[in-house]
Amino acid sequence: MAGSKSKNKGKGFEREVCNFLADLYDDSFTRVPDSGAFTGGKNAYRRNTLTEGQIRAHKGDIIPPDEWKYFNAECKNYAEFPFHQMFTRSPVPLLEAWLEQTLEAADEGDCNILFMKFNRKGRYCAFQLPNTFGTLRHLDYTDKQGNNWRFTGFEDFFELNRDTFKSRCNESFRH
Repeated sequence: MAGSKSKNKGKGFEREVCNFLADLYDDSFTRVPDSGAFTGGKNAYRRNTLTEGQIRAHKGDIIPPDEWKYFNAECKNYAEFPFHQMFTRSPVPLLEAWLEQTLEAADEGDCNILFMKFNRKGRYCAFQLPNTFGTLRHLDYTDKQGNNWRFTGFEDFFELNRDTFKSRCNESFRH
């Protein structure tokens, strides 16, 4: 039976990001089968029976190459996003849910990143600070838990941080 239209749209973006990273780094990236926080959130109990490598391979939405031990990514593909709400004092509910989901799967020292795509608006990413990736233009956002994130354009991010991002995902970074 085919999945829902929105689930298929999300899976398609996960594959798009995997293909982009595979081409950029000439390495293997694949989407987590049946992704959706396999080891995070309500599925955290699975960590009790999995090896460290199995846990790393099922964090977030993308399985990175083995040496990318600190890579934790979520992918979201939506028709619309209320960008204007990021400039209010109130948390943005949809965004808060995405950031929370990203952190649910995270381990200490991870490079946490959220990839987003919006119809007719483009691709973006948000990375958790205090990572010091370069950006051309960005918007900083503090989530309701007090974590700081930087939002920027997807293509600009990788153009400026290709090697730095790979290095960071291979080394633990203590916040």
